Amino acid sequence: MTSQLRVMSIYEGFFSGGARALHTTVVAGLHTAGSHQHSVLSIYGAMRRETILQRMEDDAGYRSLSALGIDVRPLGRRIGGDTATRKTLTASEVATAVTHAQRADIILSLKEQPLRLVNLPGFPRKPVIVCLHRSDPQNQGSALTEFKTAVADGRIAAAVCCAESTRSAYERAGIPASLLKVIPNGVDLTRFRPVPVRRRAALRRSLGVPAKADVVTLAARYDPMKNIPLFLASARRYLERDPNGHVLMCGAGMSTANAELCGLLTELFDDEPRHLGRLHLLGIRRDMESVYAASDVVALTSTSGEAAPLCLIEGAMCGAVPVSTDIGDTAVIVAGHGLITAPDPEAIAAGWSEAIARRDEFAPRLLGSRERFSHTRMIASYASVIDGAHREMGLRVPQRL
Repeated sequence: MTSQLRVMSIYEGFFSGGARALHTTVVAGLHTAGSHQHSVLSIYGAMRRETILQRMEDDAGYRSLSALGIDVRPLGRRIGGDTATRKTLTASEVATAVTHAQRADIILSLKEQPLRLVNLPGFPRKPVIVCLHRSDPQNQGSALTEFKTAVADGRIAAAVCCAESTRSAYERAGIPASLLKVIPNGVDLTRFRPVPVRRRAALRRSLGVPAKADVVTLAARYDPMKNIPLFLASARRYLERDPNGHVLMCGAGMSTANAELCGLLTELFDDEPRHLGRLHLLGIRRDMESVYAASDVVALTSTSGEAAPLCLIEGAMCGAVPVSTDIGDTAVIVAGHGLITAPDPEAIAAGWSEAIARRDEFAPRLLGSRERFSHTRMIASYASVIDGAHREMGLRVPQRL
C-alpha cells in the first residue's frame, strides 16, 4: 500500500480569482507536507473572463503548482467561461478524465461545476470532496442540480464550506447538513504582511500614487456580484470629499480594455473628469501583497454571492483596514479591526474616510488578528477532512494493493 494518499483536484479552468488562489494555497501546502501526492485536472486549457482570455500556462496558480512538481494538465477543452461554450464532453475527453481519476484515491472538486464530469457514467467511484466558495447556490446555473445528483448517488464524502454563510445557504438548498464542514479561509502570513514605512512609500510611487495619499483599493474581477457601479459611485463621492484620496482597482476586467467599465467611468465622472486622475485601473496583478501593503483601506461593495472574501483577509494582513458591505461572513471577518457599511455610496465613502482616520487605532488590532487567519490552520483542517474521507472509504471497500 502506497504511503502517500493520491488526491486529484478538478477545476473548470485556471484564471485569476479568490477561490482558485485559495485552492492553490491548500494544494501546495498539502503536497509539500508530504503525506499527500496531489495532481490537478483542468477541464479547460484557457478561460475567458470579462475582457481577458487567460491560458492555463499564464496563470499564477498554475505556475506555482507546477514549480512544486505537482502534475497539472488540461482535459483537452480549449476555451471555457463563454455562454456559447459547448457543454457536452466528448468520449475522448471522458476517457482522459477517467484515466486520471483512476490513479487517485480522493477527488477534490473546486466548486460544484466540475461535478458534471464526476456524475458521468463510468467515472471511477472515488470519494469526492466539494470545495464551496459562494453563498448563492441557486445562482450557479445547473451546478446545484449536479451537486444534488452526486449526493443522491453517494459520490460525495464531504463538502468544505469556506464560511458559515456558505454552509447555511447550501443546507437551505437541500444539501445534507452532515456533509457540510466549515473551514474558514486563511492566507500565507509570510507573504501577506505589513511593510516598513519607507518600503510603503516606494510601493506607492511604483503604482503612481503619492507617498502621503489616502489609498482605497478594490481587488475584484469585473462581475455583477461585485457591484462595480456601487463601488464607482462610492469612489466618486470619496474623491470629491478627500482631495488627497486615490482609488486603485485590480482584477480581471479592471482596465481600459473593458469598454463597459470605461462607459461607467464616463457616465459617473463626466461632469468632473479631473477626479479620474486619482482613480487607477491596474488590471490583473501578480503582486497583490504589494498593492495591499501600499493601501490604507481594502474595500468590497458586493451585494450578493460572497462568502468569505479573500481580498478582505489578504488586505487586512498587509495592514489595510477592511471596509465592506454586509454580505456572507464579511461582518465576522472584519469584526474588531474594520468597518461594515450600508450598500449606499455616501455611507461607503464615509466608511472609507473613517477607516483612514482611525487607521492608527485599527493597526494593533489587525496585527493581533494575524494568527486567526493563518493558512497553516486551514491546510491542517483540509488534511483532516481528506484523511477522514479516505478512512471512511477503507471501511467500505477493500484496500488497494
